[in-house]
Amino acid sequence: MISCKGRFSNWIGRLSFVFILIQSITHSVNTYAHVGSSGVIVQKQVGAYRLLVSIQPPDVVPGTAKVTVFVEQGRLTSIGARPIYFRSGDKGAPMYDQLTPVDNRYEGDLWLMDSGSSSVELQLNGPDGQQTVVVPVMSVATAVRDMPAGTGVALALMGLLLVAMMITIIGASNADGVSLPGAVDVSKLRRRRVVGIVSGAVVMALVLTGWRTWWTSEAEIYQTEQLYRPMPIQTSLALANDGTTKLVIRADTSTFDGSGTVRRRSRLSTRRLLSFIIPDHGKLMHTFLVRLPGLDAFAHLHPARQDSLTFTTNLPALPAGKYLLYSDIVYRSGFAETLTDTIAIPAPATAAPPVALTDRDDSWLITKAIGVAADTKTPLRLDQDMAVCGKPGASATLADGSSMIWMDKPAPTLDAGQLYTLKFAVADEQGRATSLEPYLGMSGHAVVLRQDGTVYIHLHPVGTYSMAAEGSLVGRIADTARTFRYPDANRFRDSIDRYVARLNALPDAERSPLLMAGMPGMRHAMKTNNMVEFPYAFPRAGQYRLFIQVKRKGRVLTGVFDTVVKEPLL
Repeated sequence: MISCKGRFSNWIGRLSFVFILIQSITHSVNTYAHVGSSGVIVQKQVGAYRLLVSIQPPDVVPGTAKVTVFVEQGRLTSIGARPIYFRSGDKGAPMYDQLTPVDNRYEGDLWLMDSGSSSVELQLNGPDGQQTVVVPVMSVATAVRDMPAGTGVALALMGLLLVAMMITIIGASNADGVSLPGAVDVSKLRRRRVVGIVSGAVVMALVLTGWRTWWTSEAEIYQTEQLYRPMPIQTSLALANDGTTKLVIRADTSTFDGSGTVRRRSRLSTRRLLSFIIPDHGKLMHTFLVRLPGLDAFAHLHPARQDSLTFTTNLPALPAGKYLLYSDIVYRSGFAETLTDTIAIPAPATAAPPVALTDRDDSWLITKAIGVAADTKTPLRLDQDMAVCGKPGASATLADGSSMIWMDKPAPTLDAGQLYTLKFAVADEQGRATSLEPYLGMSGHAVVLRQDGTVYIHLHPVGTYSMAAEGSLVGRIADTARTFRYPDANRFRDSIDRYVARLNALPDAERSPLLMAGMPGMRHAMKTNNMVEFPYAFPRAGQYRLFIQVKRKGRVLTGVFDTVVKEPLL
């Protein structure tokens, strides 16, 4: 009697290998782009260690994130990394994976197995002590990976071969696996083999049909539930009773369910709990308006929440034209996203009255179009604190007559994908270094925008992530509960609104220390108090405009710089 058990096991093993191979190809890794800016960059001081961390999340989930840690200061012997999801917290997190030391950095790949708000926790070990760093990472699928045509053909042929082998094995087992009494009847064996082959073909057809149904269902779930799509918004202008024009930003309610939650189906990772938006450095929403095509009008506004769906603010006296709108918000889960839209601002029918901005931290300016050199009237007196060191530099005159200088610019044309430290200094009207004040709890803000608007990022001195997201995720890790339970939505929203109102009513001398205390990761002291710097890597080639915002003598000032980015030579 011939047994087919061994052959069947081998076939299952081969089929499993093919399935794993398909998974590894269709879930290949690429960079995750948040409005065109890929990955997360963090630069901070933790104990005796100064680190520059770059994390490139996958654009499909499950997938592997590439983690790179540059050690700028401190003695390290090892770095462990692990993903921690807000949903499951520390109790549901895996063990640390050890990063591999390479020259002055540590590298490694980290699996992100599910979608949702997550973080990468780094455990630093060395003679200078043990420290931990939590980096917010949005684990979301942003792409559908296409299998290469050649690979698909090869796998299809391999699958056909395995199916044919399986049908043959079933037919042979049906004929040869049964002992017949007396003389062997060849015709009976042949009939049993044919019956076995037909039965095997039917069984394999049913198996393949079921597998195909499952695969199609999984692909549909990926498309409808896992694949990230920004929350749609409706932006409009409204004339108020006092004659001012209001900018109104409202969540698109066509995607809402009955509970007032934005979602597609019921997957947790695609839900937007709008009542659980939290302030990021003191503001519930940061909105940027930039006019097309010249990027020559710019506004940084902080709309106030009217209800769970609607935010409004007074529109500054911006010139007419089509504007790109970017609004940054953060949820209680630590999930941060940028809402985008375009809006047309008409020319006023009559002379507009002076506009009282809704928020004292709002700012706006009109400048020259991208690519046109700005006028610089202030003579620069470079000293030890403001030496360009022979490298290309650029300067711009600010609204109060002071100047901003782009220090240590590596070259007139920058390389895409290269990690840079963008450093800026401010000089007074006489060209001497002048001190800066905290602006929303930090030394400065920056907006980097590609000319066509396809790349946008709101930068901070510690990197490209949200401090509110970091606070939420750090707090969740400290929580011992396996599952996070949200409080009552109305009470939470009202408490946040009262907190923001009280915070904004404080004078800067009292508010800035409170904001800084709530952002421990923002303790990022500059070597001189007239300078601010931002770590960033331009994601792709093109012409870019940088809006650098600082505060001096109680006034928010914006420096405008242009640069060209090219693809690096291989």
